[in-house]
Amino acid sequence: RSDMQPASFTASELLAAAQPLGISRIVLIQMSYYGFDNRYMLDCMAAHPSVFGGVAIVDPEQADVADTMRELAARGVRGFRLYTNREKAEAWQHSEGIKRMWTAGGEQNLAMCLLADPDALPAVKTMCRAFPNTPVVIDHFARIGMRGAVDPQQLALLCDLARFPTVHVKVSAFYALGRKQPPYDDLQPMIRQLRDAYGAQRLMWASDGPFQLAEGQGYEPSLALIRDRCRFLTTADRDAILRGTAGRIFYE
Repeated sequence: RSDMQPASFTASELLAAAQPLGISRIVLIQMSYYGFDNRYMLDCMAAHPSVFGGVAIVDPEQADVADTMRELAARGVRGFRLYTNREKAEAWQHSEGIKRMWTAGGEQNLAMCLLADPDALPAVKTMCRAFPNTPVVIDHFARIGMRGAVDPQQLALLCDLARFPTVHVKVSAFYALGRKQPPYDDLQPMIRQLRDAYGAQRLMWASDGPFQLAEGQGYEPSLALIRDRCRFLTTADRDAILRGTAGRIFYE
C-alpha cells in the first residue's frame, strides 16, 4: 500500500472528483499494480454501466492473446495499454505477440493505447505503417515536455503521425508537462499545433487521475484549459476533444 499514491482511489472517490465538473463518462485505465489481472477494473465497469469504459493490460506473449482481447471487448474494454520507449518499440517489429495484438486490434476495432516516450515515436510510425487498420491512442502528448519546455523536434515527430488516420492523441497530464503549473497556458501552442495536424476529431482530453489529484491541482484547471482558455478552439473542437473523440473510440 505504501507504493500506491494515493493509497485509495475507488470508483466512488473518482466519481466524487469528476461528476461535480460535469464529467459523466470516464475511461478507466488498468493500473500497473495489478498486472494482467483486470478484474477490479471490470467489476467497476460492470457496477457503473454506460459510465465507465475500459483500457486493459494483457500479456502479448500469451498464445491466445487475440481471444483474450475479444473476451475483454465483450465486457466493454475498447483499448489495450502498452508501455514503451525506443528500445521496446523497436523490438515490437520482431515480437509475434505484439503483432498478434495489433492485428487483433485492427480486426476488432480495439485501440492500442501507448504510454510512450518521445524517442519511441519513429518506431511507432513503423508499426502504424505495418498495421494501417489498427486504432492507436497516444497518451499524454507522448510525454513531450515532461523534462521542461516542449521540444519542437519531438512535437514534429508526433504531428507526423497524423498522416495515419487511425492515430489519436490524448491532450492530458498537463500537471506533468512544461511548467507543470496551472493554468497550463504554456501548453497552448502544442495543443494548437496538434489540432492543426490531427483535427480536433482525433484529439481527446484526459485527466490522468488520480495523479492529477495527488499533485493537489484538481481536475478543474485541467478541464478549464480546453473548455475556457484555448480560445483558438471552436465550439465543435471543444466538443470533440472533451466528449466526441473518446466517445467514438471507447464507447461505440
